[in-house]
Amino acid sequence: MELSVATIPITKRGAEKLKAELHQLKTVQRPWVINAIAEARAQGDLSENAEYEAAKDRQGFIEGRIQEVEGKLSAAQIIDPAAVDAGGKVVFGATVELEEEDSGDKVRYQIVGEDEADLKQGLINISSPIARALIGKEEGDTAEVQAPGGIKHYEIVKISYL
Repeated sequence: MELSVATIPITKRGAEKLKAELHQLKTVQRPWVINAIAEARAQGDLSENAEYEAAKDRQGFIEGRIQEVEGKLSAAQIIDPAAVDAGGKVVFGATVELEEEDSGDKVRYQIVGEDEADLKQGLINISSPIARALIGKEEGDTAEVQAPGGIKHYEIVKISYL
């Protein structure tokens, strides 16, 4: 029996962002912290050297983050929303324009992976209640979302794959 690593969906843009962070960690932050440790060591007694301790802590954080980002990228299933043929349904990567039925307020969200989610930019996590309520629906459908202030009804005005 083969054990497979669970894949994590991520948009092409999200994967590029992780790759850029990994590059920054490896080419800028790692060399910087190695240099900081060497400089602190050159100051002599390490037992009471706060700069050395701080640099070692920072190194641990950087190395941990490198492993975390590499792990996410190795488990990533990169999805280009523009290449998705979803037959007009809401799927991962889709951009959805909604109208809240009671207030008439319009919102626009793109459904993305956990690492990319940023509500201020209209990027919502695939596992969020609103995204779960939208998945599989089509334009004209109504999604019922349990919000902190009670149940909200959203009409799906437009679905696009950008």
